[in-house]
Amino acid sequence: MNKNLVGDLVFWQRIFSAFIGIPLLLAAVWYGGLPLLVLTAALMLIGLWEISRIFARIDLKVSLSLAVPNCLFLLVLAYYYNEGYPGAAVVLIIIAVLLAMVIQYPRLKPIDAAVTLLSIFYVGLIIFLFLISTYDNGFIWLIILLVCTWASDTSAYLIGRKLGKHPLAPALSPGKTLEGSVGGIIGGITAALAVTLFTKELPFFPVLSMGLIIGITAQAGDLVESAIKRQAGIKDSGRLIPGHGGILDRFDSMLFTAPFVFYYVGKVILS
Repeated sequence: MNKNLVGDLVFWQRIFSAFIGIPLLLAAVWYGGLPLLVLTAALMLIGLWEISRIFARIDLKVSLSLAVPNCLFLLVLAYYYNEGYPGAAVVLIIIAVLLAMVIQYPRLKPIDAAVTLLSIFYVGLIIFLFLISTYDNGFIWLIILLVCTWASDTSAYLIGRKLGKHPLAPALSPGKTLEGSVGGIIGGITAALAVTLFTKELPFFPVLSMGLIIGITAQAGDLVESAIKRQAGIKDSGRLIPGHGGILDRFDSMLFTAPFVFYYVGKVILS
């Protein structure tokens, strides 16, 4: 099939997915609390399943019997204690997985324990989607996160497709270009500017800076997932979302932008 036709098909599949997925996500963001917690848990569980299948392609075992309860443990602590990311839980999770390795060896080898921990903390970054909602005006900060991340991803895709000539990271993702990267940064800044125009009480320059850094971190998150998929020799993490692939393909950028927004808002804007 012609490359341009394939690109057009993927683009319209993405539009279709957006019409279905965005209202569902915005509804959970609007209600916050338990609905957003349930959505976050679902994203984590599907993400764990996808990354376990990716690693299985290169003969690495993610122990879902360890990864699933530990990811949910992080989320439950975030919900009940409402004190930000439960850092102390990280130590408990590391110890629990390492002890499980000792008990289950040789069924669970050290390399398997390592990729299990990587999967827990990588996919577990989606917890920050819920944590942002715990701030005052958390809905506004979540909207900024979503709008800027989506704008960055979309701008990078469209500008890279139309104007891209210089590869950004050919060893990881041959389709990504420097022109697309610049477009992604511009998209993040433009979206942040639009939000400040509609919400006058927001601090102008801090939000604009947030858009800039979201534009950068979104692409970093995308490249990290590309590195994992490239090692496994696959294009998509799954087939759940038409035009995107799997949950990790759709939320790879947000795994990086959500933690940034959480700490930026807490340490720079609200401090």
